[in-house]
Amino acid sequence: MNIYSPAYQEFIARLRLARKQAGMTQVEVSIKLGKSHSYVSKCELGERRVDFIEALQFAKLYKKPLAFFSRRLPD
Repeated sequence: MNIYSPAYQEFIARLRLARKQAGMTQVEVSIKLGKSHSYVSKCELGERRVDFIEALQFAKLYKKPLAFFSRRLPD
């Protein structure tokens, strides 16, 4: 059972999408971030909560604005 909100589920879906658009594997990402492969995998699966600083690191690595990772909230 997923305990995360729909907004966080969207965030992790976009995290995976950004990596794929950057043409990188999880292993390549882990090396560039200096983290383990399991760290990247768990972030993308929602098994590890990504904090703001980590989100910034992913955004920089994938050359995406931070806004790419958030869904548009209702007005």
